Amino acid sequence: MIKKIHKTILVTGASKGIGRAIALDAAKAGYDIIIHYVRDEQGACKTLKTVQDFGAQGRILSFDIANRLQCRQVLEKDIAKHGTYYGVVLNAGIAKDNAFPALEDEEWDTVIHTNLDGFYNVLKPLVMPLVRTRKPGRIITLSSLSGIAGNRGQVNYSASKAGIIGATKALALELAKRQITVNCVAPGIIETQMTEDLPLEEIKKRIPLRRLGQPEEVAAMVTFLLSEKAGYITRQVISVNGGLL
Repeated sequence: MIKKIHKTILVTGASKGIGRAIALDAAKAGYDIIIHYVRDEQGACKTLKTVQDFGAQGRILSFDIANRLQCRQVLEKDIAKHGTYYGVVLNAGIAKDNAFPALEDEEWDTVIHTNLDGFYNVLKPLVMPLVRTRKPGRIITLSSLSGIAGNRGQVNYSASKAGIIGATKALALELAKRQITVNCVAPGIIETQMTEDLPLEEIKKRIPLRRLGQPEEVAAMVTFLLSEKAGYITRQVISVNGGLL
C-alpha cells in the first residue's frame, strides 16, 4: 500500500502518453490526482481507474486549455468545492508540424494558443489560491528539446515551447519567496503515439543512448520535482533526452 501524502496534483493532458505516466507515477508516490482531458474521456477514465487501483484518490476535469474562460470557470469551481491544489503539472499540448514556408496561419495560431496561452489560462486561476495557502507548492511545466534547440518543421511548436521556458523562469522568480517552486522538464524523443510515424531507427542513431525515452522516465523526474526533497530546486529546465543535447 502506498503512503498517503494528502496533497493534490492537477496533471493536464493525463488521458494518455507522458501525462498518464506522470499521473500514475505521482499516484504511486502518494499524491491525489486530478486527471485533465479535453477529448479522450475513455483514456481519462482508464487513468483514473489505475490511480485508484494504486490506492490514491482521483477525479477528472475536462476543459480546453486554449479556452481562457472555460479554464477559469472549471478550475475556480473545482477549487471552491475541493480546496486549493498543492501543485500542477502543465503537460497538455499539441503539435502541427510543417516546413515554415508551407505553414498555414491556423497551424501557427492553434499551436501557440494551445501550448503557450495554455500556460497562462491554466495557471492564472491557480496561482493566487496557492499563494494564499501560505504553504509550499509545486508548478512543473513541460517544454521540449525543440524549445531549447529548435527543430526543422517545428517553428510553431519550438516557439511555443521556448516561450514556456521563459514564462517558467519568470514565474519562478515571482513565487520563490512563497516557497512555491516552478520548474520545467524538457523531454527529448519519447516513445508515445506522437512518435509512431517517425523514422525511429534513423533517429536512434542520433541519440547518444541509442534509444527512445519512455514516458515513465519523464514521469520519474516530474515526481521528484513534486517532492519535498526538491524544495531547493526552482527556475530550472531539466532535460530528459538521452544525451541528444
